[in-house]
Amino acid sequence: MVGTLYYFRPSSLAPVFRGLRGPYKVMSIEREGADPDWTTPAVLFADAARDDLGRIEKVAPKADAWCIIYLLDGDAPVRSRLNSRVFAVLPRRASRLVLQKSVESAFENLRSGADRARTRRQLLAAASELETLNEIGVALSTERNTDALLELILTKSREITSADAGSIYLVEEEPGGGKHLVFRLTQSDSHSVPFRQFTLPIDTQSIAGYAAATGEILNIKDAYRIRNHPFRLNRDFDQTFGYRTKSMLVLPMRNQKKEAIGVLQLINAKKHLEAKLTSRAMVREEVVPFSQRSQELAASLASQAAVALENNLLYRDIHRLFEGFVKASVTAIESRDPTTFGHSERVMKLTVGLAEVVDRCDAGPYKDIRFTREEIQEIRYASLLHDFGKVGVREEVLVKAKKLYPAQLELVRKRFQYIRKAIEAEANRKKLDYVLRNGNQNFEAPFTEIETEQKNQLQTLDEFLQHILQANEPTVLPQKISDKLVEIAGWAFADPSGPTEPLLAQEELRLLSIPKGSLDPEERRQIESHVIHSFRFLSEIPWTKELKKIPEIAKAHHEKLDGSGYPYKMKAEEIPFQAKMMTISDIFDALTARDRPYKRAVPVGRALEIIGDEVKSQLLDPLLFRLFVEAKIFELTAGE
Repeated sequence: MVGTLYYFRPSSLAPVFRGLRGPYKVMSIEREGADPDWTTPAVLFADAARDDLGRIEKVAPKADAWCIIYLLDGDAPVRSRLNSRVFAVLPRRASRLVLQKSVESAFENLRSGADRARTRRQLLAAASELETLNEIGVALSTERNTDALLELILTKSREITSADAGSIYLVEEEPGGGKHLVFRLTQSDSHSVPFRQFTLPIDTQSIAGYAAATGEILNIKDAYRIRNHPFRLNRDFDQTFGYRTKSMLVLPMRNQKKEAIGVLQLINAKKHLEAKLTSRAMVREEVVPFSQRSQELAASLASQAAVALENNLLYRDIHRLFEGFVKASVTAIESRDPTTFGHSERVMKLTVGLAEVVDRCDAGPYKDIRFTREEIQEIRYASLLHDFGKVGVREEVLVKAKKLYPAQLELVRKRFQYIRKAIEAEANRKKLDYVLRNGNQNFEAPFTEIETEQKNQLQTLDEFLQHILQANEPTVLPQKISDKLVEIAGWAFADPSGPTEPLLAQEELRLLSIPKGSLDPEERRQIESHVIHSFRFLSEIPWTKELKKIPEIAKAHHEKLDGSGYPYKMKAEEIPFQAKMMTISDIFDALTARDRPYKRAVPVGRALEIIGDEVKSQLLDPLLFRLFVEAKIFELTAGE
């Protein structure tokens, strides 16, 4: 550390100063005149007799590495704002040896101060770097979107190393068990680079492949002058865009098992991060090799990035797995009742669409309601799985389209066929009896009477069957049909295998007498129990905290604001907001879905009228329904 010793001239001590010996230069400066051109570190002799302190106050060096040795007569105190700069106060007549030792001590003190300042700067820089790495680590660990995570990794890597450009390769497994690199992302400050995905083998013939294959970090000073390595730089990009790839830092991203899962490639470290390398001259002026500290920081970030990326890919795989589970669940639901195919998917689209409209509201009672991406996902899953409990309902009840089960109706038809055959057989027996008693003379009139009776009986039987078929439809049962059913049940027929049987069994009469729809109270209770089954099933799944409300949302999709819904009779304040949206969507799709065996599809306009009537009856949320109509949410599933 070479320093400079300054004194003001003229000075009677000039010969003494010039005679001092050490690893420093001795220079004199004018007490008056232009400001000196200081060279630091510096020790300044100040003579109290000539007011040198006053002069130094005016022209003091701007750097920090300097101090004063103050020379005075007697014990006069030092009075100056430069007191902190005074290293020693000596008598003007101090010996040369004392002056020599004082100067050496002053320079040693400056060296120590410089070392301390440098150490402080290094500690502050290290603390700042650690803080930056920690912030980056937190950001990496919280990013769930793989593409956004890759962007973040490359952006932060380039920031901490002042790299002009960079790219990321990911390791991808092949169907046969092998692996290769996939070019996934590139960034550049100096050029707009068109992205084109391609693959590279993991071998030593390319720079990225070498890093992945060997696990080595490559810090290349000049990519055009690579020595002692099997790979060379592919210059196609440079030639196409007029670029010059010079310094490179290539780091394998390895997981905890030390397996490469990707490669981080940084290009052209710059003196000034904001510089644009638009010409080869700029490259020569700005580009420097990546420093050892940059390599250490980038390696630390690459390690964090590898963990975050592996977690992200694991999260993605788990998400895909769960998506497959949800789709399989929906398929299981719809396979039990094929007539409702697509219902869960349509309810999901409508409910998510309505949630997104609510999220954009900037006025009205719901202007403060906002849904995060995770909450929208929660609504999506709840909508898809809201009917899963139907797997716990007896299939014959679930798909029951008429009041009688198919086997029951078939039995009724067979019974009527038997009675028809019995009537025909009875008519033939009567004819045969007549012929046996009276011969074949004058049989026309008796036969006509027998045939007329047979015709009337068969007509009555057909009318009875038509009444039964009409009553079997899942519509409102007219009173006259209900009375007719009682009349039919009062008729009996002779069963050759036993006693006389009624035309309609009591169970058949009970079911045919259902006043509306196809279900009796017990069957309706079973259908409505699907909500309870759904809640129990969904409650068994260990949802993440972002999805934990799914069971509560799904269990309320048949509740009404006045407490008349099922199965829990919830009131408005008890029903989750998400479920209120789903209820509107569920009703709309149930009304407008393609014809089902037990009902016809209702036109969209009529469906909205029906839902509007429920809103007027204070059963459904009026504002949500208004948003549903005004935003034309119902068009999201048009044509499905």
